[in-house]
Amino acid sequence: APALLLVPAALASFILAFGTGVEFVRFTSLRPLLGGIPESGGPDARQGWLAALQDRSILAPLAWDLGLLLLFVGQHSLMAAERVKAWTSRYFGVLQRSLYVACTALALQLVMRYWEPVPRGPVLWEAQAEPWATWVPLLCFVLHVISWLLIFSILLVFDYAELMGLKQVYYHVLGLGEPLALKSPRALRLFSHLRHPVCVELLTVLWVVPTLGMDRLLLALLLTLYLGLAHGLDQQDLRYLRAQLQRKLHLLSRPQDGEAE
Repeated sequence: APALLLVPAALASFILAFGTGVEFVRFTSLRPLLGGIPESGGPDARQGWLAALQDRSILAPLAWDLGLLLLFVGQHSLMAAERVKAWTSRYFGVLQRSLYVACTALALQLVMRYWEPVPRGPVLWEAQAEPWATWVPLLCFVLHVISWLLIFSILLVFDYAELMGLKQVYYHVLGLGEPLALKSPRALRLFSHLRHPVCVELLTVLWVVPTLGMDRLLLALLLTLYLGLAHGLDQQDLRYLRAQLQRKLHLLSRPQDGEAE
């Protein structure tokens, strides 16, 4: 009976997270690249930054957006704290990771659904004159596609099922124990440091846009600071990553060697 409840709960969390990920791609890439938000322009977009910071019609949505981002960052950090993880593990057991993923997805959904664009006010940069108005959005689109492909590839390498909490439930139902218990100490050390294995790619998505208005600047700046604080690799972690990459490349090259012989 418990297994019949655990599996649907883990699957529901996974589906919610997957749908949120798709929505996040639309929010961070498709809207700014394909014109889903009002374009800046006119005299309001040319006013100075000091004047914009005194304009209540600009400050109000920026303050609202900042509150949404702080809600997401607070949830993401608080539930990752050891005390909170121990508490949720005590009451939710093997569903602890699924609960964390579901709450993160819900917090991110709040950010995306209630985000207030700021079409008025100054922009940090904007591609207007030709040929930049044509080529800069195209270049941004290509870089976003490459970044998202890299993100999905890296997530698969980092055991996506475990990241989403599915593997924990699967192992529990089959009586195999905790998946992390089967990993090497060096892998566990890496995972404790590398909370966001797609840092560089996400930064590319956040900053490489044709027009960087005030709300996009707020989004990119705050998430960049958060990613920077969460991204704490050292030389030992980098050596382990290099060794694992060489091992995987060696395994991929072995069938080709066999065919050559």
